Amino acid sequence: MSINWTGVFPALTTKFTENDSLDLPMFGTNLDAQVAAGINGAIIGGSLGEASTLELNEKEVLVKYAVERIGKKVPVVMGIAEGSTREAVRQAGLAAKWGAKGLMLLPPMRYRSDHRETVTYFKTVASSTDLPILVYNNPVDYKIEVTLSMFEELIALPNIQAVKESTRDVSNVSRMISAFGDRIKILCGVDTIATEELLMGADGWIGGLVCAFPEETVAIYKLVKAGRIAEALEIHRWFLPLLELDIHAKLVQNIKLAESLVGLGTEYVRAPRLPLAGAEREHVLSVINTALAVRPLLPDYASLAV
Repeated sequence: MSINWTGVFPALTTKFTENDSLDLPMFGTNLDAQVAAGINGAIIGGSLGEASTLELNEKEVLVKYAVERIGKKVPVVMGIAEGSTREAVRQAGLAAKWGAKGLMLLPPMRYRSDHRETVTYFKTVASSTDLPILVYNNPVDYKIEVTLSMFEELIALPNIQAVKESTRDVSNVSRMISAFGDRIKILCGVDTIATEELLMGADGWIGGLVCAFPEETVAIYKLVKAGRIAEALEIHRWFLPLLELDIHAKLVQNIKLAESLVGLGTEYVRAPRLPLAGAEREHVLSVINTALAVRPLLPDYASLAV
């Protein structure tokens, strides 16, 4: 089994109702908007999806719903972020059963594993499934870096195919390409530097603000890959104040507020998170509304063959 790990893959938020249950109608509205904009895959149950607060049965509902609604158009990828290897293996099996076409696999949670433990963890999960795997490399937030020497061992497994590159070091794209060519597809996982990493050769973008602005995100990706750099940069510079809402402890609340303002979501989050309030909310509202007031007219990016 394989996924074409190129293009835009939104790390989708989980929509909740005021009563803290899953809001599937709003989730469906957002899924439809993402596909209409031209995304290449959808990630369910990542950190932006508040995965740490989801019950396993809710994760099942979300994956099955997404597979049913958009799975014939784009692959649905399920996130796995667990503290035990055994549970990660179990969820990999469930993901396949539920219809997911790939996995986004984080290093072990809570315990800071060393080189040998980290490699063994990824290899054990990958060996338990035929699903293609995207390794999430985010040492800033999760304190474990998947190094080049680790990847040298991991590429022995054919279903370890891609990396969500979130080291926040743009030069890591060049390091990965120099070391592995196109063996590991590279998808930028940090909104603010995605354009730069695409210019340096990254294959795709796993976005956060794409949840509220799918067309602008896909347009930047396609324009860069088509060599229309000036047009991509014009959109990027408009987008940057919004993209900065992604690199914040309250990125979930920030992005959900943006989704609510464009009709693609609501502000409801699951405790212990709370919706933004007071001066903090007013600041984020100002950023979003300022951008919306001068939202650019996009070129015909959909027709670009990249």
